[in-house]
Amino acid sequence: MFQGATELNLDVKGRLAIPSRHREALVSGDGQIVMTAHPHGCLLVYPVSAWTPIRDQVLRAPSFDPHSALLKRLLVGHAQEEPLDSAGRVLIKPGLRKYAGLEKQVWLVGQGSHFELWSDESWQRQQQAMQALPETGLPPGFESLAL
Repeated sequence: MFQGATELNLDVKGRLAIPSRHREALVSGDGQIVMTAHPHGCLLVYPVSAWTPIRDQVLRAPSFDPHSALLKRLLVGHAQEEPLDSAGRVLIKPGLRKYAGLEKQVWLVGQGSHFELWSDESWQRQQQAMQALPETGLPPGFESLAL
């Protein structure tokens, strides 16, 4: 289970050092992870084993439906399997870095089965939106949540 938000830095080559506590679970034995674009402007970072059923579900959607086609292009079209190097770093390809606006400072945010990777600027906007939740109301299904 991936949880927590960690502030990290990309190196000059666009590599991200995956925190050591997450490496083994994230690469799940084959040394590879999957990164793809998310509609909210961040990147998704999955173990290959967790990504495969999601990819298959997306690909089953009708190709002639304009919304389905857009999601296929976004999620599957941007998906890249990348290895971790011996230092536990993964290269984020320039196209994905550009899509998410990733520069030096980034945030790796656990979402249970995967991570989201946010630029610092976009993560700060997400933080502001989270702080506004009491004013905007809880989304459906969260009304009975007890903390």
